[in-house]
Amino acid sequence: MAFGDLLEHVGSTGRFQVLHVTLLSIPVMMMASHNLLQNFVAAVPPHFCSPQVNLSHFMLSPEDSLQITVPQDKRGKPQRCQRYVTPQWHLLAQNGTNRSEEQGDVELQGCKDGWSYNMTDMTSTIISDWNLVCNMRSLKQMGQTVYMGGVLVGALVFGALSDRYGRRILLIISNLLMAVSGTCVAFSNSFSLYCLFRFGCGMALSGLGLNTFSLIVEWIPTRVRTVVGTLTGYCYTIGQMLLAVIAYFIPDWRWLTLAVSLPFYVFFLISWWFHESSRWLVLSNQSEQAIKNLKSVARFNGRREEGEKINLNMLEESMKKEMSCSQGSYTVLDLFRTRRLRNVTICLSAVWLSTSFAYYGLAMDLQKFGVNIYLIQVIFGAVDIPAKVLITVSMSFIGRRPSQSGALIIAGITILANVLVPYEKQTIRTCLAVMGKGCLAASFSCCFLFSGELYPTIIRQNGMGWVSMMARVGAMVAPMVLLTGDYIPWLPGLIYGGAPIISGIAAIFLPETLGTPLPDTIQDVEEGKTQTVDE
Repeated sequence: MAFGDLLEHVGSTGRFQVLHVTLLSIPVMMMASHNLLQNFVAAVPPHFCSPQVNLSHFMLSPEDSLQITVPQDKRGKPQRCQRYVTPQWHLLAQNGTNRSEEQGDVELQGCKDGWSYNMTDMTSTIISDWNLVCNMRSLKQMGQTVYMGGVLVGALVFGALSDRYGRRILLIISNLLMAVSGTCVAFSNSFSLYCLFRFGCGMALSGLGLNTFSLIVEWIPTRVRTVVGTLTGYCYTIGQMLLAVIAYFIPDWRWLTLAVSLPFYVFFLISWWFHESSRWLVLSNQSEQAIKNLKSVARFNGRREEGEKINLNMLEESMKKEMSCSQGSYTVLDLFRTRRLRNVTICLSAVWLSTSFAYYGLAMDLQKFGVNIYLIQVIFGAVDIPAKVLITVSMSFIGRRPSQSGALIIAGITILANVLVPYEKQTIRTCLAVMGKGCLAASFSCCFLFSGELYPTIIRQNGMGWVSMMARVGAMVAPMVLLTGDYIPWLPGLIYGGAPIISGIAAIFLPETLGTPLPDTIQDVEEGKTQTVDE
């Protein structure tokens, strides 16, 4: 009897599994909200220099006050980071015509008295609260990079700790860390504290993701893992759209942060109910507790009699193969020891890094499309639904390798095409961006399945940990690339579009895994048990 048979014995798709997966999947929606929260809490409102003198007693309209104190750029818009040294009263007679060519000899200065913000859509953001504009505008991207740094560190810390102390306790800690860190973010009184607690949120996100996935797959049978994995992925998609709705009704960034953080206190309480993985308990020499958990599941599923029959000998017999595989000691270095495995690791690293890099490059800069930020967030979330369906069909009939390569190359082409579209053509730019984001979401879906099938069982966790780390490196770098647009406007688009195309070409050199058995050892990979299509 294998462990899968033992799980069937106590009920593998019964009431316990339905409730277990449901309660684990709900927080995934709020994880999406935290991941993309900066789109709203760090939205840049229209702003310009505050006037150097009080003009209120002159009974001027806001438009007239702006006209005599702030110069215009080449497009006839008020400049954001400069003002006239003295009010230009004579400009009132020009009736608001474009003055950008007539102000060359007028003395200008920076915003010495601060900025005025047009808070039409939101009542406050971290940008308006801490004046993260002009010379300080790079701090906006720095905030997202710090958050992604927390995600990276969290993956390294919580990944190691969950293998040592268990999935359940680390999930409980992660829920509490997310709730407390998110609450502290909302009450931060400086940008430094904001970054510190956002780093904590990033760490918690990794802990939640890793341990949620482990607890789900280790309590369900193999035959339903694909379906359950897809449904869990759609929870993240729904979370992206839910964020736009919450942000629309809560325009203050502090209350918005609280709104997406407070539910984790509830998730923290619920997570005490979860059962630790019996697979992990046996491999950690806690077989007695594993038996108690299995009997509890059997009772919950209405199979009390079958559960009472489980004993220590039956459990150890069912886990014999897993226990023998866990005897060896493997590290990340084993991913590079042999030729075929080294080729797989290098190509997958490029695929994961560029997918995450381009994905967050698009998803974290919604204001550049000139469309309502709430609408574009909903559209960007909704496009994941057909994208994941199409990539699933493609992987099943065409194969993993062409699906992975095609999704990346098409994404790169659409992003590059956007560079050539004039800024005024907002509809075309938005359509291309949505198509590119959908392809990158499809690439993510393919990444997870393809990588799991390419790495052998004995080092699969090391392999998945490595490529996930590369994805987080890409997510950290993505916000900083946006800063190059201040000097060369088309450069970010070129980089975001070029990276997926290069990695899409690299994916062509990966072995095809459609219809092939999973490799168990490094030798299986080297002997080519996972053959390429043309072989």
